[in-house]
Order: sequence, then C-alpha cells, then structure tokens
Amino acid sequence: MKIVFMGTPDFAAEILRSLIEEKFDVVGVFTKPDRPVGRKQEVIYSSVKKIAMENGIEIFQPEKFNLEYVEKLKNFNLDAIVVAAYGKILPKEVLELPKYGCFNVHASLLPKFRGASPIQASIINCEEKTGISIIQMTERLDDGDILKMVETPIGVSETTLELSERLSKLGAKAMCEVLREVLNGTETRIKQNEENATYVSKIKKEIAKINFNLKAFAVHKLICGLSHWPTAYCYLNGKILKVFKSRLREDFFGKPGEILSKKELIVGFKKDALEFVEVQLEGRKKMLAKNFLNGFKLNVGDFLE
Repeated sequence: MKIVFMGTPDFAAEILRSLIEEKFDVVGVFTKPDRPVGRKQEVIYSSVKKIAMENGIEIFQPEKFNLEYVEKLKNFNLDAIVVAAYGKILPKEVLELPKYGCFNVHASLLPKFRGASPIQASIINCEEKTGISIIQMTERLDDGDILKMVETPIGVSETTLELSERLSKLGAKAMCEVLREVLNGTETRIKQNEENATYVSKIKKEIAKINFNLKAFAVHKLICGLSHWPTAYCYLNGKILKVFKSRLREDFFGKPGEILSKKELIVGFKKDALEFVEVQLEGRKKMLAKNFLNGFKLNVGDFLE
C-alpha cells in the first residue's frame, strides 16, 4: 500500500514510525517548515522529519499547498494519505487523489472536540475518558465517517504530554488496523452525529491564569492540561508564579488564594485546596515547591493573587 504521511509533532511521529515498521510503503512525508526556536534561534527538525530522514523517505515542507505540491502527489499514484496533527487544511484536489482517500488520526472521541487542541481540551474540561478516532477526511474539519474508535480513561493527574504519548501509541495501532481493513474491504464506517459536535481552537495564553474562586479540582486539571505550554500561573508579590504540577489536597480548607501551610505550598480555592508541587517564580529556575519554600519564606495567611 503506497502512502504519503503528513504530520509534525511527537504524536504524529509515533504513527509514522508504526507505518514504517508494519511495512507500509511510505513514499513521502509532509511536515511543517523548520522554524528557529529558543533564545539562540536554533533550527530544530520536527520528530516526523527526523524519522523520515533516518528511513530515506522524501520530505516536503510547504508553507501551503499550491499546484506544485499537488502535482508531486499526483506523481506518486497513491493508495492513501495518512494525516496526524499536521495543522494544515488539505484542498479538495488532494483529498480526492489517493485510491482509498485520506485518513486522519484524531485524538478525541469524535464528534467531541473537533479542531486543534483535543488533548488539552479533554483534560481541561475534566473529561474522565478520551480516545482516538480514525476518520475518512472530507473538506469539513474533522467531520468524516469514523472507521475506528478507541477509548481510554484519563488519569486524575495525567498531563497533556503523558496523555499524548499514550494516545499516539493507540492511534498508531488503530491506523495500521484500518489500512489493512480498507485493503481487504472489511472496514466499517459510522457517520458522526453533527448535533453532538463540539470544537476547540488552538490554546491561547489567556486561559492559563489561575482563578482561585474556582474549585480546586478544575484548576488542577487546568494545570495538568497546560503543564507543557503555556503553563498555568498566578502572582506572588506582583511576580508571575508558574505552576507545572499540582496535587489535590482535600484535607485543607481556606479562603481562595490563601497559603495554608508553611511546609508545603498549599493554596485554598472555592472548594478544597491544591498543593503546588513544581513551580517557577519569575526570574528564577523551575524547581520543586519544597525547595522554593526553603529560599522564599511564605506565612500561613499570605495570599497568592
């Protein structure tokens, strides 16, 4: 089965690796253009590009799909295109090119959380479960027929990176199974219920600010969902305090934002409390909260903002 793969981050890389290991004929890889990152503005290749290079697969990195790239795809005489977290809209002409069409590995139980950030959304919205949906792609965003769906529970303190890693493995296995079923003509298709569809956009920094007037559990899930980026934060004496990891503490009660312990960084919320486990104060390094408290004295009754 001759395939072109399209994707960029680690989530997509696991799926590409699986396609190669399962002996599908991946003849080309499309991934986002290289970008300089960090203070030194170093150009770092995407995980998908690295795997393609290691396996001698032709790589394409278009800013957008123009006629040049459509013609390149036509020349492959493809059976299928597999897409996972690529981040670009495919034109109708591309969707209709392969013999069996284009398939997308989406990290939610569709039609819930269509769009750009389904993993973060499932955590931040306190979902108890999520999963992988393999769909036949159409011109509309994530609305194609479902060929396979795999459910998995979300851990109480599972972060976006941790969940993404698990989902990528589930998605890799499911995608390979679907391609074999398509080849054998044994695939099943279920139409999505449009009435149940919800959409999520790209994560914005504005949602990362901690609101102490919410329940502790809701903020804990926000911290888990944003731990990698942009990271939940509040203010301590006018400086930004980022919170990378937290723990529910139902054994403490206090006013919203109130410091409830000197030994541990435990903070009150509308209901229950949270222990901030890993933090970073503006101008300092990221560290465990217990180490932070050794050098920054807080008193019970002080408040975070």
